[in-house]
Amino acid sequence: MNDTAPIATVLVAGSGTMGRGIAKSFAETGFTVTLLSRDPSKLSDLPAGVQAVADLPEVAPDLIIETIVEKMDAKQALFDRLRAAYGDKPIVGSNTSGLPLPDLAAAYGHPQRFVGIHYLQPADVFPMVEVICLPETTEVVLQRVAAAVRGTGKAPLIQRKAVPGFLVNRLQHAILHEAYHLIETGVCDAEAVDHVAKYLLGPRMCVTGLIQQKDIGGLETHALAQRAIVPHLHHGAEPNPILQKLYADGHVGLSAGKGFYDWSGQDPKDVRRDATGKLNSLLAYLKGLVGGPTA
Repeated sequence: MNDTAPIATVLVAGSGTMGRGIAKSFAETGFTVTLLSRDPSKLSDLPAGVQAVADLPEVAPDLIIETIVEKMDAKQALFDRLRAAYGDKPIVGSNTSGLPLPDLAAAYGHPQRFVGIHYLQPADVFPMVEVICLPETTEVVLQRVAAAVRGTGKAPLIQRKAVPGFLVNRLQHAILHEAYHLIETGVCDAEAVDHVAKYLLGPRMCVTGLIQQKDIGGLETHALAQRAIVPHLHHGAEPNPILQKLYADGHVGLSAGKGFYDWSGQDPKDVRRDATGKLNSLLAYLKGLVGGPTA
């Protein structure tokens, strides 16, 4: 175990869309990448330079990123395999969106070598990655992971306090929780929410973010608006029933043909390819307009 050497070998555990995107971002920037899959023979769209395997490699990789199903028992089983095979040799990062990071670190058994490494989908497109440490995570481990992220051309957004959902998902779910409530109570429909996001909030946020925009607009107006609006926001602690019913009924979005929208007759691969292409174009334009993120 050499904690002074740069990370060179990466194992991504989980071969879904997110796992393949993470693997691609490392492979196309010179890292040696292995993708752990239950059935590698079914992977028809493997990123170039990525080797898919069903069994753990004999030699411990420098970094392991788990991106399997968001179920604690499944992650525990994976961590047991990793610990049995490698002990505390590799650094392990979890791409979890919502499971408590301290619980995952405890399940791995070596919290000093554990971090959160959270990508937004599509993982190979977005220019930032959340890197979250625990109180037990050593500074050397944190900085090695951050350096590896930079090595893929992305900026690490380092967070030294592991709160549920981290930064991106807490902000995203705060907005969505209110949006679902407005839909549920008949104030608007899903399309109206998306129009506001795409044509009103989104463009301004791309240029001045959330907080800087309030400084520009004037905090006196914002402070008074908060007094009037915040008491009327939805503060319920329960997941939204409309979303939960869609999930229970199997209407889980594009892949199922129905979610908040009707996707019947549309090829999911075509829809995702089109969305990713537009996102790439937007990010390229924004980089020229406002510059890329630095961290």
